[in-house]
Order: sequence, then structure tokens, then C-alpha cells
Amino acid sequence: MGVIASNIANAATPGYKARDIDFNAALDARLDQGRKGVATNPEAGMVWRRPTMPSLDGNTVELNREQVAFAENAVAYSATLSFVQGKVNTITRALKGE
Repeated sequence: MGVIASNIANAATPGYKARDIDFNAALDARLDQGRKGVATNPEAGMVWRRPTMPSLDGNTVELNREQVAFAENAVAYSATLSFVQGKVNTITRALKGE
């Protein structure tokens, strides 16, 4: 969500290039590290987004697209949190013998 928030915050910044995360590339980079205990690179999997309509000032942020991505991530995060919370509640009830 940080990348999306950064894109939204810079929507009016001339020359700003929208960024995105290539999840598969980031996952592959992390898997290649194995279990060496090496800190992950925050830039792993980062790509520059290709705009459908870049602005005249060179800014490639498409605010509508960023807002949709932000909303989708918020919904996915909320759903995941609810799922995990339900599992924790189930385990807690089982431990209490309910």
C-alpha cells in the first residue's frame, strides 16, 4: 500500500513516474535468497508503470487507477484480517474448551 500511497501523494508532482510492484519478481528475488538471513531489498520487484495517457509535465500517475488499486488493497487487507481474527477466535475457544 505504501507504493500506491506514494503514487497518489505525487499525483500533481511534475515528472513523477508512477511505480508498481511486480509481485512475482519480488517473490522470486526473495526465494533466490533462500534462508540466508539476508534482509530483503525494498526495491526488489519495483517497476515503473507504463501509463495509458501520460500528462504533458511527464507525470505518469493515473489517479483513478491508483484509487481503485488502493481500495482493492484495503478490501483485501480487511478480509484477510477478518479471516485471521476468526481463526484466532476459533483456536481461543478450543483452548478454553468451549
